Amino acid sequence: MPADSLVHLVRPAASKPEGLLVLFHGRGADERDLFPLLDLLDPDRLLLGITPRGPLSLPPGGAHWYAVHEIGSPDPPTFTETFARASSWLDAVAAGAEIPYERTVIGGFSQGAVMTYALGLGNGRPRPAGLIALSGFMPTTPGFSIDLTPPLPRAVIGHGALDPVISVEWSRKAYEALGEAGADVVYRESPAMAHSIDPSLFRELPAWLAETLGAPA
Repeated sequence: MPADSLVHLVRPAASKPEGLLVLFHGRGADERDLFPLLDLLDPDRLLLGITPRGPLSLPPGGAHWYAVHEIGSPDPPTFTETFARASSWLDAVAAGAEIPYERTVIGGFSQGAVMTYALGLGNGRPRPAGLIALSGFMPTTPGFSIDLTPPLPRAVIGHGALDPVISVEWSRKAYEALGEAGADVVYRESPAMAHSIDPSLFRELPAWLAETLGAPA
């Protein structure tokens, strides 16, 4: 599937990119939602930054990655189709940019965090260097499985303790599972936050990103 199979925005690197950063939006948003975060995460523009749009148009509007019927278990038909499409798209983007997965970081918020776990840890998927999962959960759905066999990507998990949409317990479970599997995980639980991204994370994420990718070979 070609790299234009998902609508997306591209933020070019300042020169030859030293890596790839892809951010997946949440339910009902679009490719513009997380685009400003690319410069916050990578202020020196060392990386090629991309934000794709979910391929589904569902109530109550906006773009979606899958239909929601039960938190923790995405709707199987829509998730299966989107996962396959997003996998092919991400592979084509990395190949077209000639950037290997070991120099790729993927992240997302809410549904985008679910897609981050799926694309970074799904059985048979190549391992990226890092994952940034904000206010999401590791998906469980028929026909799909998470593979926690080492070596695992480094990860940052962030969640608001007062989240009424996706309970913080989901990120606590993901943190526990990744930690037990031997992953290098940074966990940040924001006590006063609901279903949103804690701005304080962006004081430490640029350094984490630089450390995760390191210098190119």
